Amino acid sequence: MNAPRLGPFEPRLLRQRKRRAAPSFREAAFLHARAAEDLADRLEAIPRPFPRVLALGGAGLFSEAVRARPGLSARVGEIIEADIAGAAVAVDPEALPFAAEAFDLIASPLLLHWVNDLPGALIQLRRALRPDGLLLAALFGGETLRELRLALIEAESELTGGAGPRVAPFADLQDLAHLMQRAGFALPAADRDVVTVRYAEPMRLFTDLRAMGETAALAERSPRALSRRILARTLEIYAARFADPDGRVRATFEIIHLAGWAPHESQQKPLKPGSAKARLADALGVKEESAGDKAGR
Repeated sequence: MNAPRLGPFEPRLLRQRKRRAAPSFREAAFLHARAAEDLADRLEAIPRPFPRVLALGGAGLFSEAVRARPGLSARVGEIIEADIAGAAVAVDPEALPFAAEAFDLIASPLLLHWVNDLPGALIQLRRALRPDGLLLAALFGGETLRELRLALIEAESELTGGAGPRVAPFADLQDLAHLMQRAGFALPAADRDVVTVRYAEPMRLFTDLRAMGETAALAERSPRALSRRILARTLEIYAARFADPDGRVRATFEIIHLAGWAPHESQQKPLKPGSAKARLADALGVKEESAGDKAGR
């Protein structure tokens, strides 16, 4: 008997799309590579060893980012690669197969936004950490693909009189910070990186999303297929409303970074409730620099 679904995603469809995307993933995974590099940068600022590490998602990108930093690589021991598809260990992020207190560090670049029961998954991750172990995660936030969402809604409403769900929902920064507290992490913190990717034309965005396995695996999809007519009108609206003066169109991706420690008696105690709203840079001792809107592709 299958477990009840607690959120908007269909796990079977998600696994299918991730497996299908695995051969082309590295060609389109510029956002996943960025997230993995950022997690490694943040980890590099923490002067302590991490003998056993779980890399959850990212198809080896986090491991590569660690190995590219000799000082960090010397402090990081065994890295176990786990993912929904295309990794040494295939996992369901909502039912992790790892023992309690198995890892000193869990790093997850752009996977957890596909979890239906995110509070439950965070609790599992905290339990899988040894006392004073660290979780670093990056996941897409609520501003992600806002241009595409608006263009699809406008096109479908115009042509059919109504619009069904087409783009996956993503949590916002405050909600995620609160979930870290609920999951029992000590000194939880969160911040965001808003990335603007520019394309010569909007269809290239669809191609990249398919190649990186980030198309919406929704359980409750629109009863209408995304017809050629709706797609063509979506592309027209997108190009008209979200193009720069040079004709290239924008796509927004909000990457939210989370950090939290498995509780340990040696840890600093927060001064007052609401510490999950602290900046991630403060929690990790990292100098924060403004990322701004960064063009890609």
